[in-house]
Amino acid sequence: MPHYVAIIEDADPDAVSLWFTDLPGCISGGDDVDEALENAPEALALYAQDLIADGRQLPPPRTLAELEADPEVAGELGKHKVVQIEWPVRTDGRVRTVRRTRRTLDSSGPNSP
Repeated sequence: MPHYVAIIEDADPDAVSLWFTDLPGCISGGDDVDEALENAPEALALYAQDLIADGRQLPPPRTLAELEADPEVAGELGKHKVVQIEWPVRTDGRVRTVRRTRRTLDSSGPNSP
């Protein structure tokens, strides 16, 4: 199954935002990282719905290596937490996380595979 790379920005102590590198305008958020991750599959599904309603399709996701080679994205990958959101969404509601930056997610939490 394809996975879309998302960036988690948690510099604000009151909110966390998550955005998809390959899907401009597709964002999620929450009070903390876990909530932003819980909301991410729904944001991705709504984004896909809007594209389909406009007669378009989701673009294919790029790999982490492809994103690291993209100067517009590479800097963000090094500054923030990076996760991969499976598409279509897993039926068990879990989110696959990937450790790629200095600041990493704990894979033992409820959203780990």
